[in-house]
Amino acid sequence: MLTGFLASCSGDKNGNQILFSVDEDIKLGQQVSSEVDSTYRAKGQLLERSSSDPRVKAAYAHLDKIVNRIIATGKVSYRDEFAWDVKIVNDPNNLNAFATPGGHIYVFTGLIKNLDTEDELAGVLGHEIAHADQRHTMKQLQKQYGIAFISKLVLGDNAGEVERIAGQIAGQLAGLKFSRDYERESDDFSVVYLGATNYYACDGAAGFFQKMQTLENQGTPPEFISTHPSPGNRIQDIKAEAQKQGCKTSSANNTQYQAFKQNLGL
Repeated sequence: MLTGFLASCSGDKNGNQILFSVDEDIKLGQQVSSEVDSTYRAKGQLLERSSSDPRVKAAYAHLDKIVNRIIATGKVSYRDEFAWDVKIVNDPNNLNAFATPGGHIYVFTGLIKNLDTEDELAGVLGHEIAHADQRHTMKQLQKQYGIAFISKLVLGDNAGEVERIAGQIAGQLAGLKFSRDYERESDDFSVVYLGATNYYACDGAAGFFQKMQTLENQGTPPEFISTHPSPGNRIQDIKAEAQKQGCKTSSANNTQYQAFKQNLGL
C-alpha cells in the first residue's frame, strides 16, 4: 500500500516534491485539530465559537477579519482547499500561536495581550498561515517521525490507532520546532501577505519579534521562543524583506484592536 502511495506522489502548488498529498494534509489537520480542541476544551481554555457571549462573538469576528484579509490577497496557494479557521485559547500566561496541517490556527490570549498593534498580530497570523500553506508541518513531521509513521496515520484504517497517533502529534504540535529555513520562509511570506492586504504594515511581524526579544532580554522568554528560533536577526531580515518588497510599513488604525482585546478581558 505504501509503495503504491509513494509512487503516486507529485509536486504541489508551491512546486515542492512532497511524499504526501494535500488531501493527507487536510485529513491529518482535521484529526490533530480535533485532538487539540479536546485538550483545551477539557481544561476549560478553548473559547467556543458557538458561545452566546457577545464579547466572544465580537472577538472572533475581529480575528476572522484579519485572517480573511490575508487569505483574500491571492498570495495563499491553498486558500480554497484549507480550512483557515482560527481558535482562541484562553491562557493569559502563554505567548504562543501555532497552525496544524490544513490551516487550523490557534492563538493564545497571552500573545494577544502582549501585542500592542493589530499589525503585530497580523504578522504572527501571516507567519502561521505560511507554515500551513507551505506545508511545513507535514514536511517537518515527515523528517521527525518518518514516512512510515505518517503514512500509518493518514492512510490507516484502524480508528483507535489513528486516534492514538493523532493525539501523540497534537500533544507535540505546539512545541514542534521548524527548521531555520522554514522559519525564514514563513517570515518572508508574512511580509508578502501583509503587504498585499494594502492595509497592514507589511513588517508587522518585526514588531512582534521586538516584543519577544525584549521579554527574552528581561529573562522571561515566552513560550514562542522555546519553539521558534530566537528573534536575533529576524527583525532586521523582516525589515529588509519589507524594503525589498517596497510595501507599506505604516501602522493600521488600532482603535478596533484595543476593543478586540477588551472583549477578551485583556
